Amino acid sequence: MDQEMEKIIWEYIDGHCSPAEKALIMQRLAEDPIWQGKYNELLGVHELLQKEELEMPSLRFTKNVMEEIAQFHVAPATKNYINKNVIRGIAAFFLVMITGLFIYFIGQIHWDNSSTNHLIPAYTLDAGKLNWSKMLNNTYVNIFVGINVILGLILVDKYMQEKKNEGHAGRWSKGDSA
Repeated sequence: MDQEMEKIIWEYIDGHCSPAEKALIMQRLAEDPIWQGKYNELLGVHELLQKEELEMPSLRFTKNVMEEIAQFHVAPATKNYINKNVIRGIAAFFLVMITGLFIYFIGQIHWDNSSTNHLIPAYTLDAGKLNWSKMLNNTYVNIFVGINVILGLILVDKYMQEKKNEGHAGRWSKGDSA
């Protein structure tokens, strides 16, 4: 409520309210001591802002700021600290998963060689008759997903070990140079 009251009083002080709102605010200022106190406080701030001239920054302001920033270590570009082999490993993981599922689904199609045209074999794949629970709850699919999860965890572990080793190497080299 306090922030809302401040906002309304600022609108009144700046003259950005309608005549009806102005009359309502004047009535509240006449009756409510809390509103009077907040109005006097904000009016004092407003008058102080009107009297004081804002200082102009020095002509070297930008250069001074940039010199201060140059003293600190700036983070390198993303391509410098993201290992491309990790990205390739993740991409390979997903490609193997997609390829494996595609091969599995192709294996579930019932090929029919009794068609009249022997050059192109006919196949029957009826989505209504396709037993999805047999395909997705199969032991082989669970084993395939489990192996891929284990391989993914090994990949993440190797990446974390590499980062940890780089951190130790950086600390030792800093200590030797000092």
